[in-house]
Amino acid sequence: MYITWLGQSCFKLQDKIGPDGVLLVMDPYSDEIGLKMPRFEADIMTVSHDHYDHNNTGAIRGNPLVINGAGEYEAKGIFIEGVEAWHDDKNGQERGQNIIYRVEMEDISVTHLGDLGHILDSKQLEKLEGTDILLIPVGGKYTINAAKAVEVVSQLEPRIVIPMHYKVPGLKVDIEGVEKFIKELGLKPRTEEKLKISKKDLPQEDMELVVLGP
Repeated sequence: MYITWLGQSCFKLQDKIGPDGVLLVMDPYSDEIGLKMPRFEADIMTVSHDHYDHNNTGAIRGNPLVINGAGEYEAKGIFIEGVEAWHDDKNGQERGQNIIYRVEMEDISVTHLGDLGHILDSKQLEKLEGTDILLIPVGGKYTINAAKAVEVVSQLEPRIVIPMHYKVPGLKVDIEGVEKFIKELGLKPRTEEKLKISKKDLPQEDMELVVLGP
Protein backbone atom coordinates (compact mmCIF):
# COMPACT_ATOMS: atom_id res chain seq x y z
CA MET A 1 0.00 0.00 0.00
CA TYR A 2 1.22 3.50 -0.87
CA ILE A 3 0.23 6.71 0.94
CA THR A 4 1.16 10.05 -0.63
CA TRP A 5 0.42 13.44 0.97
CA LEU A 6 -0.40 16.19 -1.53
CA GLY A 7 -0.62 19.02 1.03
CA GLN A 8 -3.33 20.29 3.40
CA SER A 9 -5.62 17.25 4.01
CA CYS A 10 -5.27 15.64 0.58
CA PHE A 11 -3.87 12.13 0.29
CA LYS A 12 -3.55 9.48 -2.39
CA LEU A 13 -4.01 5.88 -1.22
CA GLN A 14 -3.03 3.15 -3.70
CA ASP A 15 -3.02 -0.61 -3.30
CA LYS A 16 -0.40 -0.87 -6.06
CA ILE A 17 1.25 1.45 -8.56
CA GLY A 18 0.22 1.08 -12.19
CA PRO A 19 -2.92 0.57 -14.31
CA ASP A 20 -4.09 -2.45 -12.29
CA GLY A 21 -4.04 -0.52 -9.01
CA VAL A 22 -6.94 1.16 -7.23
CA LEU A 23 -6.40 4.84 -6.44
CA LEU A 24 -8.37 6.64 -3.75
CA VAL A 25 -8.00 10.40 -3.24
CA MET A 26 -9.12 12.17 -0.05
CA ASP A 27 -10.04 15.87 0.33
CA PRO A 28 -8.71 17.41 -2.92
CA TYR A 29 -8.20 21.17 -2.50
CA SER A 30 -8.62 24.28 -4.62
CA ASP A 31 -5.51 26.02 -5.95
CA GLU A 32 -6.80 29.12 -4.08
CA ILE A 33 -5.06 27.85 -0.95
CA GLY A 34 -1.70 28.63 -2.56
CA LEU A 35 -0.72 25.04 -3.38
CA LYS A 36 -1.31 23.52 -6.81
CA MET A 37 -3.55 20.48 -6.71
CA PRO A 38 -2.09 17.77 -8.99
CA ARG A 39 -4.40 16.50 -11.73
CA PHE A 40 -4.75 12.73 -12.06
CA GLU A 41 -7.36 10.00 -12.45
CA ALA A 42 -8.85 8.30 -9.40
CA ASP A 43 -11.26 5.44 -8.81
CA ILE A 44 -12.69 6.70 -5.50
CA MET A 45 -12.81 10.12 -3.85
CA THR A 46 -13.79 11.07 -0.30
CA VAL A 47 -14.76 14.58 0.81
CA SER A 48 -14.85 15.28 4.55
CA HIS A 49 -16.78 18.56 4.30
CA ASP A 50 -17.79 21.24 1.83
CA HIS A 51 -14.97 23.79 2.19
CA TYR A 52 -12.81 24.89 -0.76
CA ASP A 53 -9.61 23.42 0.68
CA HIS A 54 -11.23 19.95 0.87
CA ASN A 55 -13.88 19.61 -1.88
CA ASN A 56 -12.28 20.34 -5.26
CA THR A 57 -13.81 17.30 -6.93
CA GLY A 58 -13.36 18.91 -10.36
CA ALA A 59 -9.57 18.58 -10.08
CA ILE A 60 -9.77 14.79 -10.35
CA ARG A 61 -10.01 13.13 -13.75
CA GLY A 62 -11.81 9.96 -14.68
CA ASN A 63 -15.17 9.04 -13.23
CA PRO A 64 -14.48 8.37 -9.55
CA LEU A 65 -17.07 7.27 -7.03
CA VAL A 66 -17.50 10.38 -4.85
CA ILE A 67 -18.22 9.72 -1.16
CA ASN A 68 -19.23 12.75 0.89
CA GLY A 69 -21.34 11.46 3.77
CA ALA A 70 -21.60 9.04 6.65
CA GLY A 71 -22.33 5.37 6.01
CA GLU A 72 -20.69 2.22 4.66
CA TYR A 73 -19.38 1.95 1.11
CA GLU A 74 -17.52 -0.64 -0.93
CA ALA A 75 -15.90 -0.20 -4.33
CA LYS A 76 -13.18 -2.12 -6.18
CA GLY A 77 -12.47 -4.22 -3.11
CA ILE A 78 -11.98 -1.17 -0.87
CA PHE A 79 -14.23 -0.81 2.19
CA ILE A 80 -14.93 2.72 3.46
CA GLU A 81 -16.95 3.90 6.43
CA GLY A 82 -17.90 7.55 6.95
CA VAL A 83 -18.37 8.56 10.58
CA GLU A 84 -20.19 11.75 11.60
CA ALA A 85 -18.20 14.32 13.56
CA TRP A 86 -17.96 18.12 13.89
CA HIS A 87 -15.66 20.79 12.45
CA ASP A 88 -15.60 22.55 15.85
CA ASP A 89 -16.08 21.77 19.54
CA LYS A 90 -19.59 23.25 19.65
CA ASN A 91 -21.49 20.48 17.81
CA GLY A 92 -21.04 22.19 14.47
CA GLN A 93 -22.46 25.57 15.46
CA GLU A 94 -19.35 27.39 14.19
CA ARG A 95 -18.16 25.39 11.17
CA GLY A 96 -20.68 22.61 10.58
CA GLN A 97 -20.29 18.89 10.07
CA ASN A 98 -17.15 16.92 9.35
CA ILE A 99 -16.97 13.32 8.14
CA ILE A 100 -14.22 11.00 9.35
CA TYR A 101 -13.36 8.22 6.88
CA ARG A 102 -12.03 4.82 7.81
CA VAL A 103 -10.58 3.00 4.79
CA GLU A 104 -9.75 -0.71 4.69
CA MET A 105 -7.19 -1.35 1.96
CA GLU A 106 -4.66 -4.20 1.66
CA ASP A 107 -5.72 -5.44 5.10
CA ILE A 108 -4.66 -2.09 6.64
CA SER A 109 -7.07 0.30 8.36
CA VAL A 110 -6.43 3.99 7.57
CA THR A 111 -8.45 6.71 9.33
CA HIS A 112 -8.64 10.25 7.88
CA LEU A 113 -10.05 12.66 10.47
CA GLY A 114 -10.86 15.49 8.03
CA ASP A 115 -11.11 18.87 9.78
CA LEU A 116 -11.90 17.37 13.18
CA GLY A 117 -12.59 20.06 15.77
CA HIS A 118 -13.01 18.04 18.98
CA ILE A 119 -11.96 15.05 21.04
CA LEU A 120 -13.66 11.83 19.88
CA ASP A 121 -16.72 10.53 21.71
CA SER A 122 -17.40 6.89 22.63
CA LYS A 123 -19.53 6.22 19.54
CA GLN A 124 -16.84 7.51 17.20
CA LEU A 125 -14.14 5.61 19.07
CA GLU A 126 -16.10 2.39 18.73
CA LYS A 127 -16.23 2.78 14.93
CA LEU A 128 -12.56 3.73 14.68
CA GLU A 129 -11.13 1.13 17.05
CA GLY A 130 -8.28 -0.83 15.51
CA THR A 131 -7.03 2.01 13.29
CA ASP A 132 -3.54 1.16 12.00
CA ILE A 133 -2.62 4.47 10.35
CA LEU A 134 -4.05 7.80 11.52
CA LEU A 135 -4.13 10.91 9.29
CA ILE A 136 -4.66 13.74 11.77
CA PRO A 137 -4.97 17.55 11.49
CA VAL A 138 -2.54 19.37 13.78
CA GLY A 139 -2.45 23.04 12.65
CA GLY A 140 -5.14 24.39 14.95
CA LYS A 141 -7.39 27.44 14.38
CA TYR A 142 -9.85 25.60 12.11
CA THR A 143 -9.21 22.12 13.58
CA ILE A 144 -7.86 20.55 16.74
CA ASN A 145 -4.49 22.02 17.74
CA ALA A 146 -1.29 20.13 18.57
CA ALA A 147 -2.27 19.36 22.18
CA LYS A 148 -5.77 18.14 21.27
CA ALA A 149 -4.30 16.10 18.41
CA VAL A 150 -2.05 14.30 20.89
CA GLU A 151 -5.15 13.54 22.98
CA VAL A 152 -6.89 12.03 19.94
CA VAL A 153 -3.79 9.96 19.16
CA SER A 154 -3.88 8.59 22.71
CA GLN A 155 -7.60 7.79 22.28
CA LEU A 156 -7.04 5.73 19.12
CA GLU A 157 -3.52 4.36 19.71
CA PRO A 158 -2.71 3.77 16.03
CA ARG A 159 0.46 2.04 14.86
CA ILE A 160 1.49 4.97 12.64
CA VAL A 161 0.58 8.68 12.93
CA ILE A 162 0.77 10.98 9.89
CA PRO A 163 0.08 14.70 10.55
CA MET A 164 -1.78 16.87 8.02
CA HIS A 165 -3.47 20.29 7.74
CA TYR A 166 -0.49 22.33 8.91
CA LYS A 167 1.51 25.24 7.51
CA VAL A 168 3.85 24.48 4.62
CA PRO A 169 5.66 26.90 2.25
CA GLY A 170 3.19 28.50 -0.16
CA LEU A 171 0.06 27.70 1.85
CA LYS A 172 -2.14 30.80 2.28
CA VAL A 173 -4.24 29.32 5.10
CA ASP A 174 -3.29 30.77 8.50
CA ILE A 175 -2.50 27.69 10.61
CA GLU A 176 0.46 26.48 12.66
CA GLY A 177 3.33 24.32 11.45
CA VAL A 178 3.93 20.70 12.42
CA GLU A 179 6.76 21.39 14.91
CA LYS A 180 4.54 21.91 17.96
CA PHE A 181 2.73 18.61 17.35
CA ILE A 182 6.03 16.73 16.98
CA LYS A 183 7.22 18.20 20.29
CA GLU A 184 3.91 17.47 22.09
CA LEU A 185 3.75 13.88 20.83
CA GLY A 186 7.32 13.25 21.94
CA LEU A 187 8.25 10.86 19.13
CA LYS A 188 11.17 11.28 16.74
CA PRO A 189 9.61 11.65 13.29
CA ARG A 190 10.58 9.61 10.26
CA THR A 191 10.44 11.69 7.07
CA GLU A 192 9.34 10.07 3.81
CA GLU A 193 8.35 11.30 0.35
CA LYS A 194 5.62 8.66 0.32
CA LEU A 195 4.87 5.80 2.70
CA LYS A 196 5.07 2.26 1.32
CA ILE A 197 3.63 -0.12 3.92
CA SER A 198 2.25 -3.65 4.18
CA LYS A 199 0.39 -5.31 7.05
CA LYS A 200 3.48 -7.22 8.16
CA ASP A 201 5.56 -4.00 8.19
CA LEU A 202 3.29 -2.20 10.69
CA PRO A 203 5.09 -1.50 13.99
CA GLN A 204 4.03 -4.04 16.60
CA GLU A 205 5.10 -2.31 19.81
CA ASP A 206 6.05 1.37 19.59
CA MET A 207 3.94 3.89 17.68
CA GLU A 208 5.70 5.60 14.77
CA LEU A 209 5.39 9.23 13.64
CA VAL A 210 5.82 9.64 9.88
CA VAL A 211 6.02 13.12 8.34
CA LEU A 212 5.36 13.04 4.61
CA GLY A 213 6.69 15.61 2.15
CA PRO A 214 3.94 17.51 0.32
